[in-house]
Amino acid sequence: MTERVLSGKKNGMLMMFLFILAYLAGIALLFAGIARLGGVAIAVGVIWAALGWIPFLGLKVLGPQEALVLTLFGKYYGTLKDAGFYYVNPFCTAVNPAAGTRLRQSGDVDGGEPKSATAAAIMTASGIPTSQSVQEMTRKKISLKVMTLNNARQKINDILGNPVEIGIAVMWRVDDTAKAVFNVDNYKEYLSLQCDSALRDIVRLYPYDVAEGVDTTGDGQADDGSLRGSSTIVAERIKNQIQEKVAEAGLTILDARITYLAYAPEIAAAMLQRQQASAVVAARKLIVDGAVGMVEMALDRLNENQVVELDEERKAAMVSNLLVVLCGNSEAQPIVNTGSLY
Repeated sequence: MTERVLSGKKNGMLMMFLFILAYLAGIALLFAGIARLGGVAIAVGVIWAALGWIPFLGLKVLGPQEALVLTLFGKYYGTLKDAGFYYVNPFCTAVNPAAGTRLRQSGDVDGGEPKSATAAAIMTASGIPTSQSVQEMTRKKISLKVMTLNNARQKINDILGNPVEIGIAVMWRVDDTAKAVFNVDNYKEYLSLQCDSALRDIVRLYPYDVAEGVDTTGDGQADDGSLRGSSTIVAERIKNQIQEKVAEAGLTILDARITYLAYAPEIAAAMLQRQQASAVVAARKLIVDGAVGMVEMALDRLNENQVVELDEERKAAMVSNLLVVLCGNSEAQPIVNTGSLY
C-alpha cells in the first residue's frame, strides 16, 4: 500500500461559506414556497433542509503534525497530512485501527462520553456535531509527532542463565500512514510486540556483567560486552532489530534507551554478595601489590645507603613485619625493642 497525500483539498473555508449560503437559500425557498410559490418550491426546500447537512461532513480540520487516512466505499481515498482546513468527499470515512489502543506511551488521550444521551441523540439527528463525534474524529487522526513507548519491565535470562529485569523506552513516529493503517491490524500493538520480542532476542546474547569466554558479537571471539557496561551498544542493537520489524508498518524508530536494569529479586541478594566478594578480592590484590612494592623499595634503600646489614633470616622477618603492617585491616601497635637484634 502506497501513501497518497491529498494536497489540493485545502479549500474548506470557501466550501463552508458556500454550503452555509446554500442552506440559508434552501430555507428561504421553503418559506417562499409556503407563502406563494407552491408545492415544488416547498418540496425542494424540505429536501435541502433535510439533506443539506451532508456536504458539511466533508469539512476536515487538521492541526500541526496530524494526519487523516480516508477511505471511500471501502477503497483507500488518500491521506490528509498538512495542517489546514480541508474539504473532501463527504462520504469519505476516517480510518485509524489504533484509535482506541491505550499503551504506556505518549499521545494516548482518553475519549469522553456525552453528558446527556438525549441531547446527543437530538444533535446527531439534526446534523449538528456533538462533543462525542468531535472526540471520535480527533481519535481517528493519526499523530505524526515523535512518540515515546515505555513498555513494561520484562524478566529475561541473560546468556549465563541469570534472570534479569529490564525495561526500555522507544522513541518512534509514523512516516507512512497508509502502511500503518492497512499493512498491520493495529500499529501500536504491533510496535509494542516487536519491542518485547527484540528486547528478549538481544538481552539473551549478553551477560549482566562482564564474564570470561562469552561472545556477544557473534564473531567467534570472546569479548567484554555486558548489559551493564555496554548499554549503549545493546540499545542500538535493539533499535535496529525493531526497525527491521516495523518498517512494513510505516514506522520509524528514532531511538531506544534502557530505562531499568537489575537482577531479578530471587537472585539479587546472591549476586550482591558475589559482587561484594569480587570487590574485596580486587581490593586485597591491589593492597598486596602495593605492599610488596613498598617492601622492595625499603630493602633497596637500606642496602643502597648501607644503613644496616641484614642476613636472610632478618630480611625475612622484616618483610613479614612490613607486610603485616601494610596489609592488616587494623592499625599496627608498635613495639619498641631496646635489646640487640642478635
